[in-house]
Amino acid sequence: MVLLGLSLFLVECQDPPAASLERAKKALEHASNMGAVKYAEKTYRSAEQLVQQGWMEMARQQGRLGPFRNFKPADSILNLAYETANRATEEAGTFVRNSETLIQAERATLKLELAEWKEGLNGALSRNKVEHHWNAAELAYRTSEILLNNREYDEAREMVAEGKESLKKMAEMITAYDNDDASKIHIWRRWVAETVESSRASGSYAIIVDKSKHRTYLIKGGKLLHTYDSEFGYNPAHQKMFSGDGATPEGKYYITEEKGYGRSKYYKALLINYPNASDKARFEENKRKGHISKRARIGGLIEIHGEGGKGRDWTEGCVALTNKDMDHLMKYVGVGTPVTIVRRSDRWP
Repeated sequence: MVLLGLSLFLVECQDPPAASLERAKKALEHASNMGAVKYAEKTYRSAEQLVQQGWMEMARQQGRLGPFRNFKPADSILNLAYETANRATEEAGTFVRNSETLIQAERATLKLELAEWKEGLNGALSRNKVEHHWNAAELAYRTSEILLNNREYDEAREMVAEGKESLKKMAEMITAYDNDDASKIHIWRRWVAETVESSRASGSYAIIVDKSKHRTYLIKGGKLLHTYDSEFGYNPAHQKMFSGDGATPEGKYYITEEKGYGRSKYYKALLINYPNASDKARFEENKRKGHISKRARIGGLIEIHGEGGKGRDWTEGCVALTNKDMDHLMKYVGVGTPVTIVRRSDRWP
């Protein structure tokens, strides 16, 4: 009877907790697949260490004589490893859910800001100067979605932050542009008022170009006769500084030459006297102050010409109308007709 009891005892003690080991290893693998290595690393590493400790304890006990084997410590360690691996899975899941919620909220905010800025920039003269910041923000938004889908949460948040930073830089540029506008609006108002008054006094025709409204106005005797949709240089938001800057000049000019069909690169054209004395003085001052290169040229050949209607600012600095509108305008104006170009005028018409 004693021998039978001892035999049963030896058999029981010789069975290692292989099932516990397998369960702990599977739990650890599942935790890894759920991202615990990255998002619950401390807990995952603890579970990983416990699996190793349990495994080693099993090996140590198996190396002992049968009557002296005790697999209970290994079983306890492996059960703790199983629980710790499951906790790592839960922590990773919580982190993922919270991160996804947070990033989606931040992406939603960025998406809204992108849409609002896009609407606000449509048709704005400053668009060409700041659009690359908007494009960078949109690219960051799209990239954040890819990173989010790949569960690269930290990188996704960084990308959203980069997008918001791009919009911040764009806002700063627009603010600077608006401040420049505010400092010059009284000059543009005066130019327009002088042009209207001169037309009224003489009963003659005059042209007023408002870049912000993308409009060219034909007046006679101080009264509006016709309005034409207009397109400008590809960099329309500023005063023209030098040849090749893509800006449409701002100032008081007059027509110096009429170019009929076949005499203009762009259907028909009205050449104006850019650069005038003010343009030349500003150009020399900017050179002296180092704002532009000493090798820069002031340029010329600024016209009101045809081939417009593209729906965007695209010229080298000229004012573009549709061919139909050029035909209409040239019925009323000619050499000597005043042409006043302003960035913005909020009082007329």
